[in-house]
Amino acid sequence: MSLYDWLTAGALGLIGVILVVLLVQYLRLREIWMGLSRCREMLRWAKVFESENRELKRSLRAEQRISGELKAQIDRLSASVRIKESE
Repeated sequence: MSLYDWLTAGALGLIGVILVVLLVQYLRLREIWMGLSRCREMLRWAKVFESENRELKRSLRAEQRISGELKAQIDRLSASVRIKESE
C-alpha cells in the first residue's frame, strides 16, 4: 500500500470515529431533551393543580362564610322562638 492509501484509510477511520462521537452526543442530547420535556409537562400540570387548589380554597371559604351566616340565622331564629315560648 502506498502512503496515499494509508492516508485515505486513516481519514476514513477518523470520519468513522467522528460519526460515532456525533451519534453518542445525539443520543445524550435526545435523552436530555426528553427529560426537559417531561419537566415542562410536569410544570404545566403543577400549574393546573395549583390553580385548581386556589379555586377549591376560594370555594371552601365561601361555603364556610355561608355556613356561618346560616348558623347565625338559626341561632337568631332559635332565640326568637324561645322568647315567644316564654311569653
